[in-house]
Amino acid sequence: MPTLETVTESVLDDAAKRTGLERSRLVVESAAAVTWADGSIGCPEPGMNYTMALVPGYRIIVRAGEQRLDYHASRRGHFVLCPAGRSIDPLDGAAIR
Repeated sequence: MPTLETVTESVLDDAAKRTGLERSRLVVESAAAVTWADGSIGCPEPGMNYTMALVPGYRIIVRAGEQRLDYHASRRGHFVLCPAGRSIDPLDGAAIR
């Protein structure tokens, strides 16, 4: 099963490809285990329906120069780069271990 560390490594690879910056120039501002409110993992797409169940996952924020990249992931390792206008914060204090 993917861990926060392995998902963070995958996210850094993705951020480097998207921004064209070397990985060494990327900064992980935060990386945490979280609980998402539903299957959208905090990044719902308009017109889509999602499972209505708590989803354990991760949130990883990467600073790439002036850009702030907000990645949302499930514990299975699936991640998305969530645009600022669609990002929903994870639940407070309801972490699933």
